[in-house]
Amino acid sequence: MRVAKTITLSAKERATLTKWSRGRSTPARLVQRAKIILAAAEGRQNKDIAAELGCTKRTVGIWRNRFAAEGIAGIEQDAPRPGRRAVVREEKEAEIIRKTTQETPPHATQWSVRTMAKAMGVSKDTVRRVWRDNGLKPHRTKSFKVSNDPNFVEKLVDVVGLYLDPPEHALVLSCDEKSQIQALDRTQKSLPMFPGRLKTMTHDYKRHGTTTLFAALELAEGRIIAECMPRHRHQEWIKFLKRIDAETPPDLDLHLIVDNYCTHKHSKVKSWLQRHPRFHMHFTPTSSSWLNMIERWFRDITQARIRNGSFRSVDKLERAIRDYIDHHNANPTTFVWTKKAADILEKVERARAALNKIPSE
Repeated sequence: MRVAKTITLSAKERATLTKWSRGRSTPARLVQRAKIILAAAEGRQNKDIAAELGCTKRTVGIWRNRFAAEGIAGIEQDAPRPGRRAVVREEKEAEIIRKTTQETPPHATQWSVRTMAKAMGVSKDTVRRVWRDNGLKPHRTKSFKVSNDPNFVEKLVDVVGLYLDPPEHALVLSCDEKSQIQALDRTQKSLPMFPGRLKTMTHDYKRHGTTTLFAALELAEGRIIAECMPRHRHQEWIKFLKRIDAETPPDLDLHLIVDNYCTHKHSKVKSWLQRHPRFHMHFTPTSSSWLNMIERWFRDITQARIRNGSFRSVDKLERAIRDYIDHHNANPTTFVWTKKAADILEKVERARAALNKIPSE
C-alpha cells in the first residue's frame, strides 16, 4: 500500500507558502500548489485535498512528492516537458531576423508574415513566433528627427535652463500657433456608445473653414493665454504679443519660448519687441518642437475637444476652444520639465552617431 509523503514545514517555508496561497497577483498554478503543500503539512490525505481544491489525486501527489524531494524550489518552477524540438525554427531563426532587419521584400517596404514565410520556406506561425520572441514589428515605425541646427547646444541649454531654473521677477511662457484647425461637420449623426459597441462617426465630413489658435502656457501656474485668429502672419503674432502684454503683470519680465517660424522673426516683430523691452525671446532649435511645452497642451486640446468634435461653423469651433480654455484656467495645471540638458544632449549624440553609421541610399 502506497503511503503519502509526510510534509514538515519550517517557519520560513510556511510563511512563503501562505503568502503564495493568498497572493492576488500570484500565478494560479502556484497558488494551487501552495495550498496543496499547506494542507499536506496538516496531515490531510491526498483525496481530501483534491476534493477541496477541485483537482485530481494525481496532481496532489505530484506536488507533494516534488516538495518532499526538493522543497520550495520543487513547486516554484515547472519541470521541463517532453516534446519535439523546434528544428525548423532553430535552423531558420537567425536568417529570419537578419532578413527582417537588413532587407526588404521585392516591391514592398516591409515584410509581412506571409512574404517572409514564403521567402524562407517556413510556416507563417514560425515567422510570427520568431518576431514575437525577438520584439520585431516590421509593420510599425516610429517618427523622429535629429536637429541639424548649428546652434543646437546653445539653444537647448537656454530653453532647458528656463524650465529648470526660471529667472526671478519674471514669467516664462511657452508659445506657439496651432494653425489650420478645421471646423469639420460629420455628414451623418454619430451612433451612441453602449456596452459591446463603440461610438461611431462617419468617415467623411463637411468643411466649414479653419482657424488658427495662438496660445501661451504660463509655466509657473499653467494658465493659458490664447486667441483664435483667421490667419497666422506677423500681424496676428504682434496682436497676440499685445494680448500677452495686457494679461500679465506689468512689473514682470516675460521670457517667451518660441519656435523658428519666420513670423516670429519678422522685421516688424523685432521692431515691436524693441519698443517693449520686458519681452525676451528664446528660440528652440530647428526640428525640435518636442522642446516647446505648449505642444504638450496642444495635444491635450486636440484629443479632448477637437479631433472627435463636430462643428458646423468656425464660430462654433472657436467657441468650443474658448470653453475648453476657460475650463482649464478655472483650475490650471502645468507641466513639469525634469530632463537635464546634458542628458538630452547625450541622447542626441547617440542618435547622430547611429545615423552616421547608416550608408546613404
